[in-house]
Amino acid sequence: MSGIELVIKIGSMALIRREDKDIDYNIFARLSSELRPGMLLVSSGATEIGRLDYLKRTGRELDGDPEQNKTDYSAQGQAILMENYRRFIKPEYGVRQVLVEHNHFNDPQKRQHLFGLLQRAAEQGAIPIINYNDCVSDEENRKMELATLQSQHPRETVVECVDNDETAAVVAQLVHTKKLILLTSTDGIYADPHDPSTLVEEITGQNAEELTRAVRQWQTHCVGASRAGANGAGAKLEFALRSAVTGVEVLISHARSPIAKILSGEAKRTRICIEGE
Repeated sequence: MSGIELVIKIGSMALIRREDKDIDYNIFARLSSELRPGMLLVSSGATEIGRLDYLKRTGRELDGDPEQNKTDYSAQGQAILMENYRRFIKPEYGVRQVLVEHNHFNDPQKRQHLFGLLQRAAEQGAIPIINYNDCVSDEENRKMELATLQSQHPRETVVECVDNDETAAVVAQLVHTKKLILLTSTDGIYADPHDPSTLVEEITGQNAEELTRAVRQWQTHCVGASRAGANGAGAKLEFALRSAVTGVEVLISHARSPIAKILSGEAKRTRICIEGE
């Protein structure tokens, strides 16, 4: 049995103040203060925070190859990301950085090794902070490796994990948690993306097939994304569904909302699950 009770994922845009082109330290402080052993945090943000840091220090952005820029920004931002989590997480808890790539989930031995690492952290009073290892991942090589894996195992789902929503979904399945929270810069999924009053509070079904149909319906309402390179609410629902059909309760909510209130239902949220699970 896993000692992991909750997996939380926070997106890049939820960690910054776009109008100020700076880190939102209030979000870091509030979220970090609620973390404790038995929770896992999947955190995006390294690339965007690295970009903002480079811009602040040099007065300009990188103008090279976009993939190389992403690599360089990620390497610069990763240290800042971890520095801020360590600053605000309670001092009695350890903080462990875990950088993952697709092969850690597609290989059974590596998957078991990762499970052991995350399980021991809960037992040892530490909180893992998980992120995709952008700074050493080459897109062309990754696509070739994924294509090879898919050809070798055509009936299996091959994990890519470049999107941290997917990373959070596969981590939730790996550690057998019952709850997954996806923190964003909105209160959840909207029937009309331009009207916050149309928040969809629940997407449920009596079984996996019903839930899948419900999610597919709401995906037709999802357009756009918060930033270049993001896949938006439609992709978020896709990865949420991947977890929910296995019995995980998925909650999508604003990063400003306290974790305890998201879990209790006091905060605005979209709840996705199979009823009765």
